[in-house]
Amino acid sequence: MTRPRTVVIVGGGISGLATAFSLQEKATQAGLPIRCTILESDSSWGGKIVTHRIGDLVTEAGPDSFLSQKQAGLDLCLKLGLADQLINTNETGKKACVLHRGKLHDLPEGLLSFVPKQLGPFLHSGLLSWSGLARMGLEFAVPPGSPRDDESLAAFLSRRFGVQAYERVLEPLMAGIYAGDAEQMSLRATFPRFFELEQQHGSIVRGMMAAKQSVSSTASSRPRRTMFVSLKNGLSELVATLTTRLIQQGVELRVGARVDALRVRSHELGRWMYDLILHDGSALSAESVVLATPAYVSADLLRPLTPIAGGLLDLIPYASTATIAMAFPRTLTSAIGGFGFIIPRTEQRHLIAATWTSLKWPHRAPSDQLLARCYVGGVGREDILQREDQELVATIRAELASLCGITAEPTYTEVNRWWKAMPQYAIGHLGRLEQLDAVVSRYPGLILTGAAYRGVGIPDCIRDGALAAEQVIRSLSGKTHPDRVH
Repeated sequence: MTRPRTVVIVGGGISGLATAFSLQEKATQAGLPIRCTILESDSSWGGKIVTHRIGDLVTEAGPDSFLSQKQAGLDLCLKLGLADQLINTNETGKKACVLHRGKLHDLPEGLLSFVPKQLGPFLHSGLLSWSGLARMGLEFAVPPGSPRDDESLAAFLSRRFGVQAYERVLEPLMAGIYAGDAEQMSLRATFPRFFELEQQHGSIVRGMMAAKQSVSSTASSRPRRTMFVSLKNGLSELVATLTTRLIQQGVELRVGARVDALRVRSHELGRWMYDLILHDGSALSAESVVLATPAYVSADLLRPLTPIAGGLLDLIPYASTATIAMAFPRTLTSAIGGFGFIIPRTEQRHLIAATWTSLKWPHRAPSDQLLARCYVGGVGREDILQREDQELVATIRAELASLCGITAEPTYTEVNRWWKAMPQYAIGHLGRLEQLDAVVSRYPGLILTGAAYRGVGIPDCIRDGALAAEQVIRSLSGKTHPDRVH
């Protein structure tokens, strides 16, 4: 009987769990017996995917949904038997608002896809002046930028749509995803699709319209999905189902197992054996190790092996954020409707955005309550996170009162702080990843994956975990693997 090959995955967030799931699948297809162990330093699985259930309330401490346009998330749910648990956002005529000069304005329908469906609401939204609207409409005529330069997201959006449209609408929409500063964010690393559309079609709007026509002409029989989807009982159901399936498949899952050091030694000609030293003094050896940990954790583990890799990982900065959930008696004002609102940096507010969770998603709160979820922190706005919970809640309540007229006492509140949780893809990020891949490739079977590299969303992490699993199989099979595709 063939000896099982040993693999250790460090990190039990969605990246590590998805890597293990894909690894089991690919190893079976390759006829390669493996023994896989996942080590997680925390006491629970899932990383930032944390669902709280308080009576009839369902809150998400971390992400509350994922993009349906990125197939990896939907595919994993299908494989896990969760397809019937996927839910769309609620149907509503009003989707979201943006704050401008202290007042909330409706975001015109279609703006998220850069193809406004109705010109009237866009013209009368009050978000842009006539000159700003005219400049935005000239996007068709703006020539493509250099295909060689790594432009900042701010520079790209301002160049294509004008400074006014960028500052008032596009910056909070785009930069808010990363809780970052668009002046520092790499366009190609954060929104590579925009770069591709500009190069292929000469215009973002023209490219979006062409893509929409292509999708319409090849409509599938799959269920219709809104842009964002979630799970009926919360995203933690994805984590719970994943861990259950992995245990059934024979994967060893160990929580409270922090790795303090990583060593490498010669195993046989052309192969390495990796020794992981745990915090409790025990050790674990494997022929392949996947680091599905934040970049700064991976940097500390890799530095003794390769200072260059450690230094490159140190160049990936992280932002800290917090989510604050509050439930109020269901007293709606004219400012409360749709899914919530976003706030540009130029408004100089503590809030980044707020979601009316009970209006956006079904099954999240009783009909007599309004459940809100507020976001604070991010690059340049992290000072507020130092406040005590009570003061932080009071600050957010004051902003909700001034913006939306919510003055009632909340019936429930919770604060979830995420320190150094959001990786920032700064200008030059993809070039640094190429250097990192080249350095780490000198250690066959040692692989990096996770939100720090090629996408921060749940589908991105699932997809990158599948790519990491492919690399493991190639390494254990003695095959060379191609460079990672950035």
